[in-house]
Amino acid sequence: MAALHHPDAQKIELVDVLAALGHSVRIRIVRALVSGSEIYCGEILPDLPRSSLTHHWRVLRESGVIRQRPEGRKLYLTLRRDDLDLRFPGLVDIVLASTAHLKD
Repeated sequence: MAALHHPDAQKIELVDVLAALGHSVRIRIVRALVSGSEIYCGEILPDLPRSSLTHHWRVLRESGVIRQRPEGRKLYLTLRRDDLDLRFPGLVDIVLASTAHLKD
């Protein structure tokens, strides 16, 4: 598996985070991760095609919203809540509250 790019916390840009969070599927992924638990990628939105999810995970990872950790043939995802709260205090809560009407 190729090395995964995760931006350093201080290099996470607001415009990239907002663009990543601008899609309903990616909001659903963030909602699944908001508890802070690390979750196997196959458990998140199993009703959607893996090819679509792979794209969404890449966008979220490269923007600094999530961290992906490979273990064997599996990828585990976590929300980079601490990094996001440090850079943009309250942003995650505001985005999740403003998109509460979206179906999970």
